[in-house]
Amino acid sequence: MQMTIQRDQLLKPLSLVAGVAERRQTLPILSNVLLRYREGVLTLTGTDLEVEVIVNVETANASEGEFTAPARKLLDICRALPSEAVLDLRLDKAKLLVRSGRSRFSLLTMSAGDFPSIETAQWDWMLNVPQRTLGRLFQKTQFCMAQQDVRYYLNGLLLEVSEGKLTAVATDGHRMALGETTLVSGVGGTRQGIIPRKGVLEVTRFLDDVDDEIEMKGGANHIRFVRKDLTFTSKLIDGRFPDYHKVIPQGQQIRVRVGRDLFRESLNRVAILSNEKYRGVRMALARGVMKLTAHNPEQEEAQEEVAVEYSGDELEIGFNVNYIMEAVGAIDGDEVELGLTDSNSSCVLHAPGDASNRYVVMPMRL
Repeated sequence: MQMTIQRDQLLKPLSLVAGVAERRQTLPILSNVLLRYREGVLTLTGTDLEVEVIVNVETANASEGEFTAPARKLLDICRALPSEAVLDLRLDKAKLLVRSGRSRFSLLTMSAGDFPSIETAQWDWMLNVPQRTLGRLFQKTQFCMAQQDVRYYLNGLLLEVSEGKLTAVATDGHRMALGETTLVSGVGGTRQGIIPRKGVLEVTRFLDDVDDEIEMKGGANHIRFVRKDLTFTSKLIDGRFPDYHKVIPQGQQIRVRVGRDLFRESLNRVAILSNEKYRGVRMALARGVMKLTAHNPEQEEAQEEVAVEYSGDELEIGFNVNYIMEAVGAIDGDEVELGLTDSNSSCVLHAPGDASNRYVVMPMRL
């Protein structure tokens, strides 16, 4: 197999595929990318057996064939070459020879026949969603996913499809993010699936900020996202996600409005002297003002007073400052509304008048 291709034409698809391939794998071939050329289309495939990405690139200067090569090394070579470079890829027995200008590289290949693929069964539902809408849904919720939690079902994001609505939910057991968007068309009944953490992070990388639609397909064990030049498939986590409806506090009577940027900046300053391990900050509410206080084991203290819209009784409550800051950072608009019940109950944050993105943060004792 032989191919001539522009560096910029290969760089982006290769970066998408290499993000899935792992350097340290029990199966060495999983650190490789599969390159296959058929009928004017170069197909690049990467997988770790949990997620799989396939990218198509139209190019005419090639002969048909297939091989696998180290994904990260090939990507690093492309990145290191000048933007106007032209690459000549040629298969020579068990080696891939890469030439560009005066640069020469020789990479070890592995048999394309040994490259695995994710086997998918029948799809139970299918719908089209604008890339911008889906990307925004993931970005507004994914930061609340757990990392390496023994409750494996929390190490991912719940995607729920119902008639006229698409919902994403993520939680690490201490906080929860919920995002909703309306659909032009839906599916019969309600379907759910937990996308693993890596699948969510990778699929977010190739969702462009455009109104072009992406096709979503779901089955019992897999979910697939398809656009013109790319197909992304992920296994689903086999587990039962917590009932997120029960996590959202109901009937909260205490409402606080505060300027988004002012609140975030004040939290950021107070956080400097918070306990590095627990990251606690105390929030004291009084009429028209919120006092933020943080302490650390060195007996240092930080205080901030923030003007707020609040006319209720005095109330004190503690939170992990990182959780509050991340939630505030994900909210759009000039203001943030906080819903509270008492000093021992969770806080709900969202933009005033817009509950499409809500963030629930549990209190902590300080």
